[in-house]
Amino acid sequence: MPNLCVPSLRALVLTCTTALVALTATATAQDYPTKPVRVIVPFPPGAINDTVGRILATQLSTRLGKQFIVENRGGAGGIVAGELVASAPKDGHTLMVVSLAITVLPAMHTLPYDTLKSFTPVAIVATAPNVAVVSQDLPVKSVKELIALAKERPGKLQYASSGVGTFLHLGPELFKLMAGVDILHVPFKGGGPAMVDIVGGHTKVMFSSMVQTVPQIKAGKLRALGTGALARSAVLPDVPAIAEAGVPGYEAVNWWGVVAPTGTSPAIIDKVNREIEAVQQ
Repeated sequence: MPNLCVPSLRALVLTCTTALVALTATATAQDYPTKPVRVIVPFPPGAINDTVGRILATQLSTRLGKQFIVENRGGAGGIVAGELVASAPKDGHTLMVVSLAITVLPAMHTLPYDTLKSFTPVAIVATAPNVAVVSQDLPVKSVKELIALAKERPGKLQYASSGVGTFLHLGPELFKLMAGVDILHVPFKGGGPAMVDIVGGHTKVMFSSMVQTVPQIKAGKLRALGTGALARSAVLPDVPAIAEAGVPGYEAVNWWGVVAPTGTSPAIIDKVNREIEAVQQ
């Protein structure tokens, strides 16, 4: 008879333990955050990841009553920041703003972490196509003229990017492949330094995000040739899609999101997800 009670006792202990863990996780999520939250951006200030991170940090600080502090940890196309976050405490007080680059890095580098195992997705924040822009002193006013000039001067034109494997690298490489042109890649440590270089007239071409390029276009510092969505953007209605302007089928759309170190409480992940969703409303 006593032996028959052992399984029931074990089941009861297991049930109580599970319930206790669930209650603890819920309480932890209710108290979260208990201190300032680090929002790691894998690129220098001025890039779109930085802009997304700062907007989120400001909004979440207001909503949750604790400071969300952006830390720019640029280097190696995002690897430096990834290694930092992968080894950070799993308490929800370290988050990272990520983009398309995080999915490409494993194919291009030997990483000090496992992208699939080291991070837990929290939220997708936004998506947007790239914009092909040129410096004002480059004598082209359309995608077809850019292609013609690139074919006339193979390997002579230069485009700026935020680093190998980033969206600002992949978009123009796709363009080169589909248009059959050779434009030299000049990688920088981030979108901010790359933008400074093209506005200064050093590199002549860039395929960057709308957030980064639109202010420069409207200020007359850069000339927009085409956007990377299959249809025109409402933000730049007078700028044709690259797909309609000379490279049929071309599409380059970036996304931005937030991740946390794997092992972070699901209840905290859920809370941050809901707060980001509220900010997006």
